[in-house]
Amino acid sequence: MALEPGDSVPDVVAENQHGDVVRPDFATPTVLYFYPKDDTPGCATEAGQFEDEIERYEEYGVSVYGVSTDDVESHRAFAEHEGISFDLLADPDGNVADAFGVELVEGHARRTTFVIAHNQVVGLYEGVRPDGHATDVLRDLGETGLLEE
Repeated sequence: MALEPGDSVPDVVAENQHGDVVRPDFATPTVLYFYPKDDTPGCATEAGQFEDEIERYEEYGVSVYGVSTDDVESHRAFAEHEGISFDLLADPDGNVADAFGVELVEGHARRTTFVIAHNQVVGLYEGVRPDGHATDVLRDLGETGLLEE
C-alpha cells in the first residue's frame, strides 16, 4: 500500500541517468513520480510535460524526480531522446518503489506521484493519467500553499 499524506518518507538513494548517486532532500518540496517504463508513449508524455514545466517547478523551489525500474543506461537514452533535464532515478531492484509502497506489476511501477515536504507525504496521486499531470500537480501545489513566489 502506497504511503499516504501525513506519512513520513524514507531516505532513499538511487543512481540517475548520468550514473550519479542521488539522495533526494525530502525536507524541501519535492515531486517524486513513479512511471512504468522508459520510451513508452505515456511515459514520454508525462516526462516531457514535467520537463515543459520544470522551470516553474524550480522557480518555486520544488525538485522533480522520475523513478522507474529501468536501469541507468535506459534512463540515459530516454532522457537524451526526450530532452529531460531533471533526474530520472534508476530502481531496477524495486527498492525505491518498495520503500514508498508503490506496487510493481510485471516488474514495472504503477503510475503513482508523491508530493513531499518536511519529510512527509503531503499529496498522493494514484492511477495517474500522464497527459496534463505535470500541470495538475503544479496547480495543486499552488492551492496547498506550498509554493512561495
